[in-house]
Amino acid sequence: MEADWTTAPLAPSRRTMLDYAVKLTRTPGNMERADVDALRAAGFSDRDVLDIAEVTAYYAYANRIADGLGITTEDWIPED
Repeated sequence: MEADWTTAPLAPSRRTMLDYAVKLTRTPGNMERADVDALRAAGFSDRDVLDIAEVTAYYAYANRIADGLGITTEDWIPED
């Protein structure tokens, strides 16, 4: 899963959640109500949707701050 979550044996709800997080991370301007509706259809409550959006946004924020300050990864983290 760490190398490629798209091929991992995930529950459909988790796959929907990760699809949402990837889209929000890579193309935030393309998010639309249908993305939230997909999470709701997968069984997530409105509170869950808020948590998923907040966690995704937080990591995007933290990564941009680190990139903006030129912070490099630790030596023990493998290259992509």
